[in-house]
Amino acid sequence: MAAGEKLLDRAAHALAHHPKHVTAFIAALLLGGGGGAFAVASLGPDPSALPVHQVLEAIQPVAVADQGDLQDLHSLKLFRSEVTRSTDTVEALLARLGVDDPAAANFLHREPGFRTVVVGQAGRTVTVEANDRHGLDKLTVRWAPTDDGSFRRLVIERTARDQFASRIESAALTASARLASGAIRTSLFAAADEARVPEVVATQLADIFSSEIDFHHALRRNDRFNIVYEALEADGEPLRTGRILSAEFVNRGKVHQAMWFEQAGQKGGYYTLDGQSLQHSYLASPMEFSRVTSGFAMRFHPILQEWKAHLGVDYGAPAGTPVRTVGDGVVEFAGVQNGFGNVVIVQHGSSAETVYAHLSRINVRPGEKLVQGQNIGAVGATGWATGPHLHFEFRVNGIHQDPVLAARDSGAVPVAAVARPAFDRMARAMRNQLAAAASSTFASAQ
Repeated sequence: MAAGEKLLDRAAHALAHHPKHVTAFIAALLLGGGGGAFAVASLGPDPSALPVHQVLEAIQPVAVADQGDLQDLHSLKLFRSEVTRSTDTVEALLARLGVDDPAAANFLHREPGFRTVVVGQAGRTVTVEANDRHGLDKLTVRWAPTDDGSFRRLVIERTARDQFASRIESAALTASARLASGAIRTSLFAAADEARVPEVVATQLADIFSSEIDFHHALRRNDRFNIVYEALEADGEPLRTGRILSAEFVNRGKVHQAMWFEQAGQKGGYYTLDGQSLQHSYLASPMEFSRVTSGFAMRFHPILQEWKAHLGVDYGAPAGTPVRTVGDGVVEFAGVQNGFGNVVIVQHGSSAETVYAHLSRINVRPGEKLVQGQNIGAVGATGWATGPHLHFEFRVNGIHQDPVLAARDSGAVPVAAVARPAFDRMARAMRNQLAAAASSTFASAQ
């Protein structure tokens, strides 16, 4: 504060005793600053000297009535997909898809194709294209009604403000290979779920190795599998799965491998990678992989309340589950038999026969010729049954056999010599794919 006061006293003293010198100093500062400013400004031309041109152009404004269409050109397009539920109404499905369009809802209520393909159908993917006002511009549904390599496409599009049109198209499915791997913790299906493998693929896996592995009793924790399977796509979206192309299952330390191979002019089937057929004379199970409630052994009879030899295998399954014949044969009996309820007996050759009991319905008749895997009826609880299940027996010359062992011991045919070179090339490729499935899963787990 004292220093500031002394500076002011000195300035005042200088101004009082040397007024001319101080004035000249200030003037020099002002001229120097002004000269600097002028020097900078003089680098550009004087704006007042620049030429000026006036341009006039007539502009025709867009009519108000047409401005709505112009706005549509810049509107957002919103895309969303949902899987249908059996309980869906038109309004519920549109709400999940983010569509709020009464005119579209009214059209879908009246459209027979949409009512047939979507309403009441579970598991079908519906894709919509909506505008930024949540109005429906386009709706597409894809499905495969038959196993002929094609799919159907229902397309519904807006044609005017509140008007729509529909059409059904047909196109070919495209196949791509999917790789997957999993480890058994509690069950095969739990492992498949964890590996994001469709249930139908897990069922195929069990069927392929059913004559080599007892999936009902022999699975162990840390058993593992690697598979390569087909994904059938419609317009780039997975629609359903095809067959397993190759598979590997490690059970109790033993490696089992299989691949699909189709010889020219013959029916395709699964073979080990060294060329032995996995197609045996008998399937190990009369149903797709299911839960065994009683095996081929002694058991306490639930109705007679005494220990009796159980001369077959009981498969616990929901009523209505399809039942298939385990081998080629002829229907010997189809009808009702006391404790068996609705039963079908199939004769295989001259010495073997199989029995399928407690059926809810019978789909074959006596004398009918059957091929392995053909549907013969459905699981039920007729006769002496405490709940829905299938009682299955395998007899040879009237003597009951363990069905699993009978299937395992039935013959297998190797790859024909003429097809062996092609088979070996494919087997090498399948080994590489299975190794890739295993390594990709291992890498993703790190």
